[in-house]
Amino acid sequence: MRTAVIFDVDGTLVDTNYQHSVAWFRAFRRHGVTVPIWRIHRAIGMGGDRLVAEVAGDDVERKLGDDVREAWKRAYEPMLGEITAFEGARELVAEAKRLGYATALASSGDPDHVKHYLDLLDLGDLADDWTSSKDVSNTKPAPDLLQVALDRVSAETGVLIGDSVWDCAAARESGIPCAALLTGGFGEAELQAAGAVAVFATLPDLRAELGSLVQSSPPKRVR
Repeated sequence: MRTAVIFDVDGTLVDTNYQHSVAWFRAFRRHGVTVPIWRIHRAIGMGGDRLVAEVAGDDVERKLGDDVREAWKRAYEPMLGEITAFEGARELVAEAKRLGYATALASSGDPDHVKHYLDLLDLGDLADDWTSSKDVSNTKPAPDLLQVALDRVSAETGVLIGDSVWDCAAARESGIPCAALLTGGFGEAELQAAGAVAVFATLPDLRAELGSLVQSSPPKRVR
């Protein structure tokens, strides 16, 4: 049985969650809707197809959803030059590879943004495959991205490395464990309550435990 280590990207490997929060705030304001940034931050990690309704309600989604998403993209892209990789990001993916696991990136983000992060992280020789929002109809917290990622690397099971309660929910629906990081701004207790099997402060901390974490017999995924 081939096992994969699946990495979320935004907030996990690259430091983007707060830029995303500000970009969504500006996008809503552009269309006359004010949503407190703290509320937006609580939704970062789910896909843009779900975020508008989550933070502003179904009525705003029906009337303005696509327009807000386009405004978010215009607000966020000028910030791409500010984005940095978290310390130890490439080394963490390299460790998964060294241990003999398939490596996949599973992001709910825009495919062009994910490509930018791949270049930033220099993962061309380490990631076996990657997914983005264009690959599925339903993004996180739905399990679809994780199932596509597993299929693409021909793995029967795996472990997700994420940073949000939405990553934990997607992993739970997929039947695989999620190890979470504090890098996205979610607290340890809430990540554990969402189902994280372990929580780490930094990527180097997780890297030191990666082998034992993956070897803890992850269950077979739910189809």
